[in-house]
Amino acid sequence: MKSHQTAQTMKPATAAKKLGVYLEATPAEFQEGVVSRAELNALQADPPQWLEELRANGPHPRPVVAAKLGVSIAGLGRGGITEPLTTEQIESLKKDMPDWLEKERATQAEVRKEAARIKKKNAEQTDGPRA
Repeated sequence: MKSHQTAQTMKPATAAKKLGVYLEATPAEFQEGVVSRAELNALQADPPQWLEELRANGPHPRPVVAAKLGVSIAGLGRGGITEPLTTEQIESLKKDMPDWLEKERATQAEVRKEAARIKKKNAEQTDGPRA
């Protein structure tokens, strides 16, 4: 007996998150429908003009803004950034380098350094001498 597989679908918000774009900036037909796994794969493999434009210029969702600025999402909040930003706004922040951004970048660098230290320590413990 052959089982009938149904297409896996997701809400537009989930698809936008996977594509790294701000949902409210996507076309209405994207926001109003459901997205199948095949459609998501097609969008990733051959992005339409609107998707390329959003990825290049924004507005970008907070995780993308945080990554482009080199800070955490919480760091964005501490810096007063609560709305999506365009690429131009992000570049302006990088150029102006306000105190909060400099501080949050330093904090993020310390967090990464500590995570690498812990990862190395754990690897040494699991790869240590064996009897």
